Amino acid sequence: MLDLPFLPFCVLLGGLGFVCVAFVSAWCQHWRGGFAWDGSAQMFNWHPVLMVTGMVVLYGAAALVYRLPPAWSGPKLPWKVLHGTLALVAFGLAVLGLVAVFRFHNHNGTPNMYSLHSWLGLATILLFSCQWLAGFSAFLLPWAPTWLRALYKPVHVFFGSTILMLSVASCMSGINEKLFFSLKNGTMEYKRLPAEAVFANTLGLLILLFGVLVLGALARPSWKRPDADSPDSCQ
Repeated sequence: MLDLPFLPFCVLLGGLGFVCVAFVSAWCQHWRGGFAWDGSAQMFNWHPVLMVTGMVVLYGAAALVYRLPPAWSGPKLPWKVLHGTLALVAFGLAVLGLVAVFRFHNHNGTPNMYSLHSWLGLATILLFSCQWLAGFSAFLLPWAPTWLRALYKPVHVFFGSTILMLSVASCMSGINEKLFFSLKNGTMEYKRLPAEAVFANTLGLLILLFGVLVLGALARPSWKRPDADSPDSCQ
């Protein structure tokens, strides 16, 4: 990656995250009929918005909390709380997104959990819930022993990146699936690349770019907390 200071990178990444949320909201509002909470197709539209906002943008922000320079010195507890809170909010939005899609399916007699997207998405949410509970138990509860924190920390970091990749893959497969289902008539077929398809495909690329940049930031050694690999960092 370019030798860019972390704070300007954060501004860039924050702007990209905002664009992702704006794009998915505009797609659902302009082409998919807006939003409601009544079991209709408008209720389904909450699903992509909440998933992109929670499982991609907020989750990415939570992953980068320890890369902020103010987190490099002083006690880690406030940053642990911020990291866990952002992840918990992301999880809450994801649960609401699942409620929206399951209620829409049940209201319209559509089968649940038959597509690759649904399997991948649910696996991501379940893995995320296990990750949050394990991280809370190991790093926030005061009676967790130091040796356990040191043992679990690399596992937590690995699965954090894995969950972000799965979230990006779930969102991209969901966008593609929705376009195939929605653009089926003779004048709006997906293969004819109407305006909605161009817009949603662009959204998928923006989500992919966001995820790649977050993973790149996590892998950059110069942006890690200086004591990241020391025994004290597990305290």
